[in-house]
Amino acid sequence: MSSKTGGGSIDDLADSMEHVFFCMSEFLTAPHERQQIAGASRTVLLLQGLMGRLFRRFGQGLIASGHTVHKINFNGGDRLFWRLPNGIDYRGTLADWPQWFAQVLRDKGITDVVLFGDCRDHHMPAIQICREKGVPVHVFEEGYIRPDWVTLELGGVNGHSSLPSDPVWYRETAAALPPVAPHANVSASFRRRAAEGLAYNFADVLTRWHYPGWSNHRPWHPVVEGMGWWRKLSRRKVREAASAQLMARLQSIGEAYFLFPLQLDSDAQIRLHSPFAGIAHALRLVIASFAAHAPAGMRLVVKEHPLDNGVRDWQQVTADTAALFGVADRVDYLATGDIVAVTQGSLGVVTINSTSGTFALAAGLPVVVLGHAVYNIPDITYQGGIDAFWQNPVAPDPETFAAFRRVLIERCLIPGGFFSEEGLDKVVRHAVARLEGRPLSPE
Repeated sequence: MSSKTGGGSIDDLADSMEHVFFCMSEFLTAPHERQQIAGASRTVLLLQGLMGRLFRRFGQGLIASGHTVHKINFNGGDRLFWRLPNGIDYRGTLADWPQWFAQVLRDKGITDVVLFGDCRDHHMPAIQICREKGVPVHVFEEGYIRPDWVTLELGGVNGHSSLPSDPVWYRETAAALPPVAPHANVSASFRRRAAEGLAYNFADVLTRWHYPGWSNHRPWHPVVEGMGWWRKLSRRKVREAASAQLMARLQSIGEAYFLFPLQLDSDAQIRLHSPFAGIAHALRLVIASFAAHAPAGMRLVVKEHPLDNGVRDWQQVTADTAALFGVADRVDYLATGDIVAVTQGSLGVVTINSTSGTFALAAGLPVVVLGHAVYNIPDITYQGGIDAFWQNPVAPDPETFAAFRRVLIERCLIPGGFFSEEGLDKVVRHAVARLEGRPLSPE
């Protein structure tokens, strides 16, 4: 299980990659200084993380607090961004993974497992094994509430969350909790996210020979994704100009519209926590319902996800679907732009299970959910189905949503962000505290 190989060629490549993507990158910093040991020492196993430095930094924070940390690397991207002791390369197949993983739990005396995304191919059987053996699994995800929060939930997220859907329970539970500590905003850099993703995918492609059993949870080869991004970015100015014109028109004329923010076609929240096979399926249902049931003067704005890779032209898919159902003149496509502005100007939001839904709810806007979402709760989201939603959208009950938000912060969220040094500092500090069972420190 050693991460070393006889000839050292994979290490030489990783060292070279590290020089390119770490030493020459402005956003990378030296490891944190050692801190005082807090709480009982634990032996933590990290599985796959976000593309980037999240798990490297989290590992440093855990080690600095006196814990033992192991990390399983499934590909060269994982290995590139780890670069700490106790890295273990898994080179086997998905079929061999459960038995191999169970052996690691036993051999290393693992007390806690941490991973990003509970629906990845290697993570789902690992979670089941941990459940059988009584090993806690802590799941990172993008924040249920954004910005400035990330999700760190015990056991699973969204459709796998242990949180109930009883609004009375949230109101009663929140009433016994103290107010949320003061919370400061954190910065985020799309450039940083893109650079880390590029480095990760590049390292993955170059080291596939070393990880013959690796199967990516994403449906596209990294080269295909890279071509999609190139096509998308090459048309950036045209897309931004068209989006600005659309927003100006909606604001100046005051046209009433509903918003449907797209999610990523590869997202497990779509594949496993919704009734849809993909975004095209969801688009068809939403536009068909809009055509049949929305008031005649109403418009629908479809908003592209900012991290969509451009492999599929969703603007064309939207236009074709709208034409099929006879509403091409009432459906708009927003390729870029601020989700805050377009949400606040809408009459309500249709979502599969996006975190955009919680932003709309916080703004007091009606939301209807088409998939499984932790916030799809009576008195918070519309419960009458999408066909009735167009005619009679009902806003959330402010008291119930405030109670839900308070419980969510207590149980599932930590302050910070993944794509700035300030944000990562907060994530690491609070994630270590959450793992140790300590209360989160005030900002």
